[in-house]
Amino acid sequence: MLKCPKNRQGGLIFSPFLSGVMRKTLTIGSLQLDNNLILAPMAGLTNLPMRVLARECGAALTFTEMVSVNGLVREGKKTFDLLRRDQEDRPLGIQIFGDDPDLLAEGARLVEPYGELIDINMGCPVRKVVGSGAGSALLREPAKVALILKAVRKATSLPLTIKIRTGWVVEEQSFLEIGRIAEAEGVDAVTLHPRSRAQMFEGHADWSRITELKGALSIPVIGSGDIFSAADVTAMLAQTGCDGVMIARGGLGNPWIFREALALLRGEEPIPPAVGEKLAAAMRHLDLFIETFGEHTALREMRKHLSWYAKGVPGVAQFRNMINRIDGKEPLIAMVRGFFSEVVRDH
Repeated sequence: MLKCPKNRQGGLIFSPFLSGVMRKTLTIGSLQLDNNLILAPMAGLTNLPMRVLARECGAALTFTEMVSVNGLVREGKKTFDLLRRDQEDRPLGIQIFGDDPDLLAEGARLVEPYGELIDINMGCPVRKVVGSGAGSALLREPAKVALILKAVRKATSLPLTIKIRTGWVVEEQSFLEIGRIAEAEGVDAVTLHPRSRAQMFEGHADWSRITELKGALSIPVIGSGDIFSAADVTAMLAQTGCDGVMIARGGLGNPWIFREALALLRGEEPIPPAVGEKLAAAMRHLDLFIETFGEHTALREMRKHLSWYAKGVPGVAQFRNMINRIDGKEPLIAMVRGFFSEVVRDH
């Protein structure tokens, strides 16, 4: 029998509270979700193949990669390719970024037919993004945030959310002000990753900031940051009272995090994936990637995903080294199947 998982402070989280009070759906504006677990938007990662696998494991809402409104308005097809979906890929959130209110409003109008929700990125810490005045740079300009949200809210009737960090630096905690502005301008939910821009992904996300924001707003607050297991999901819900949890890096090569978290929330013990299930998911991911983007792109981009699927499997370091040296679809598949099959034989 599996032992009760623990949160990052080491405390048991399997309890009647989790199976009762915290088992709920999530409503964002007019959008009613089946549960409150969300796959985060991640640049270069959350394309259609990854979203399909997350949905199959229980994610109620998934997001596109971050989409530039400058690209949407000025470049056209290449940027619109980021919005590629299929009929089963819904509800889909589309995350846009930029710093100009009029361009963001136009971007929202352009993407509206492609998704069920629009999110504005106000938290990305990457230099290229903040250097353009977008992402986390907006946390230093609350007046501009208000103008952006007013313009975008007027441009679309879809549910509208924003994703933010706590501030530019630890000493500048602007998240409460930005959250209140968002609510006043008709935003339907706020996602908080409780690190400053300066922290990037270092140190620990300060979940107490999510609690603060939840207490300050009446619209839903979604928590993000340091979610790497089902136990982390339930711990965040219990500790912060947030309305939903957004899973980012913890879902890489691990779509089962959604399945396991939902099991905990039902009061059940989660069943981790066997090695054979990891192999099957990795192969399905590769097939979907080839089908969506073609073999050349798939073989290049899937190397990192295959390495993530192998995480925790004995011999993963050697596997990563070998996988980056192999060219061609058939040799790659043979190597991956051989690696996972050998682990199954040894166990």
